[in-house]
Amino acid sequence: MEQIYLDNAATTPMSPAVIDLISDEMKNDFGNASSTHGFGRKARNVVESARHTIAQAINAKDQEIIFTSGGSESNNNVIFGVAELRKDIGKHLITTKIEHESVLRSMQKLESQGYSVTYLDVDRDGRISLDDLKQALTPDTILVSVMAVNNEVGTVNPLKEIGEMVAETNAYFHVDAVQGLGNIDLDVQDMKIDFMSTSAHKINGPKFLGFLYERDGIRLPNLIYGGDQELKRRAGTENVPGIAGFGLAVEETQEVSKAELQEKYTNFQKLVLDRLDQAGIDYEVNSPLTGLVSHHVLNLRIKGASTYLLIANLDLAGFAISGGSACTAGSLTPSHVLTAMFGPDSPRISESIRVSFGRYNTAEEVAAFADALIKVAKRMQEKKTQD
Repeated sequence: MEQIYLDNAATTPMSPAVIDLISDEMKNDFGNASSTHGFGRKARNVVESARHTIAQAINAKDQEIIFTSGGSESNNNVIFGVAELRKDIGKHLITTKIEHESVLRSMQKLESQGYSVTYLDVDRDGRISLDDLKQALTPDTILVSVMAVNNEVGTVNPLKEIGEMVAETNAYFHVDAVQGLGNIDLDVQDMKIDFMSTSAHKINGPKFLGFLYERDGIRLPNLIYGGDQELKRRAGTENVPGIAGFGLAVEETQEVSKAELQEKYTNFQKLVLDRLDQAGIDYEVNSPLTGLVSHHVLNLRIKGASTYLLIANLDLAGFAISGGSACTAGSLTPSHVLTAMFGPDSPRISESIRVSFGRYNTAEEVAAFADALIKVAKRMQEKKTQD
């Protein structure tokens, strides 16, 4: 049975070219990038070349890019680093109720240490109100942390407007761009972003690797201590093959028009929804379909059908999807994103699935998924009616 992967918000299959490059680097560039001999210099050149490619992609300077283990480490570094760096200025931070757990749990930890955190509400499209943000900002606010693209519903936040608002205050602006990199255009200068977190495995690169953008002139306390790697900002021997692969993965995202990519994903969404309509399936769309949104995520409620049974049945049929964030998929905790959008008593929370498309998915795969979903949904909805 063919297996079709539609869980690209959780992770993406690695690019064949990235795999080839990493394999080649593992064989030929095994030197420590901190060593001064020829092997080390060769490895250092690989790291710095990737750093330059990545910096160019987001309109940053090379020295503003710090390689990390991924989005969670980068988010932790910013949140705890800013709290320590600016505690004499204030102890108030702002984020939203639909951030990734690595942001929310870091904020909760700071609350236990005496910091104050404002969690902004979102509307039914998963968007914050700029007026709410403006009212929440105070002279004591030291950080505003807002994700670029929500990982469960695809909502895009108005980063430029937020950046301009925060730039007029004492606060720094942090963007979790794990779902944004590769899917939308990101310009740290135009958007007035002070910190940005990313992860390589979301853009067809290797796992356990990401970068943190840290605006020039800001120096956060180190999260990891040891050697002087990463311009003395992140200790630990660099993963040279992985970094090379990350650089190539970013380069490949720059070769693809974001508008064309979003049009492809929009067509995938339309294909699924049209087939559900034609089959008479009773469903609701949780993701915004217009406005500021990345169409690589489609979140659907199939009325009367349990999220976990939907996922299990579709898995048996050969289709990989999810019920939300991969970081909480193994638990029975309701989606905090859908809860914030629709309320804790909404049936959407227990009857919704997340379908997320990637660069390598085809219309044929999506059509096959839609047909399988129809079969499963009909069976489950008919059973629900009989019960």
